[in-house]
Amino acid sequence: MDISFLTWGITILVILGLFVFDFFSHVRVPHAPTLRESGFWSTVYIAIAVVFGLFVWWRWGGGFAGEYFAGYVTEKALSVDNLFVFVVIMAKFAVPRIYQQKVLLLGILMALFMRGIFIAAGAAAIARYSWVFYAFGLILVLTAVNMLRGGEEDAGEGRIERFAKRHLRTSEEYDGDKLFTRVDGRRLATPLLLVLVVIGFTDLLFAFDSIPAIYGLTQEPYLVFTANAFALMGLRQLYFLIGGLLDRLVFLSYGLSFILAFIGVKLILHALHENTLPFINGGQHVAVPEISTGLSLAVIGATLVVTTVASLIHSAARNRPAKPVE
Repeated sequence: MDISFLTWGITILVILGLFVFDFFSHVRVPHAPTLRESGFWSTVYIAIAVVFGLFVWWRWGGGFAGEYFAGYVTEKALSVDNLFVFVVIMAKFAVPRIYQQKVLLLGILMALFMRGIFIAAGAAAIARYSWVFYAFGLILVLTAVNMLRGGEEDAGEGRIERFAKRHLRTSEEYDGDKLFTRVDGRRLATPLLLVLVVIGFTDLLFAFDSIPAIYGLTQEPYLVFTANAFALMGLRQLYFLIGGLLDRLVFLSYGLSFILAFIGVKLILHALHENTLPFINGGQHVAVPEISTGLSLAVIGATLVVTTVASLIHSAARNRPAKPVE
């Protein structure tokens, strides 16, 4: 896949332009978005991601388009898992609902910048060392096991919070949607800036599994970056749209665990197929089957559908009032 500097530049400018549009049209004036507003703009950003995928199909072929869509769906699903942590952070810091949009958008933009660095580093490592696929595969399998055991995301978020509190002089009260304020003549960060730092770096922790996961579906840095960007772009709207449904997706973590383990196995099989490590098969390639992009997309889609439907059925049954005893 040959991507020119011009194509990279135009793509980045378009993505940044969409973030700027989002800020000035929805976030600049603090307000709590309605379900209708969140649903409409969530649909718009999903449609933009789909249109971009069709552009990839037209420009570079169906194979690369399939890799993009598989990566986008995976990143979108993992981003929903991020929302569980974001809800906890917002509640913990008692962020007024009308200011949550701003901190989410800025946190997502900060996360995208840091993920871009991760993506570039991952691409450089893959180009130089074939054994990186073993490492990525192992990371995903261990992450899947950790997710089933309850995960360490809350602990990571707590460490980030403690570090930020030690190094930021923060006021006790919010000052509208400002990130900085003055108290007794001193310039202090508001709690909103603290929340922004926690959300941004918490999302960076999620990148430790999401970036290896998407590199298990495509080795094209351009597709990795755009799939991440479009998945993160609609995350703010998704937060307000399904915030009330998150507690009903009781089986989502199991589905995501299975997806990460599946991609981890796919990466390890690919690493064996491209093996150059001398202590494995004498440094020769191992004849193992590889999982196609089409099969990956089918498994990911089916897993998400099954876990979502099962979660909603389970939640509906759990919340159904008990029949009175006659």
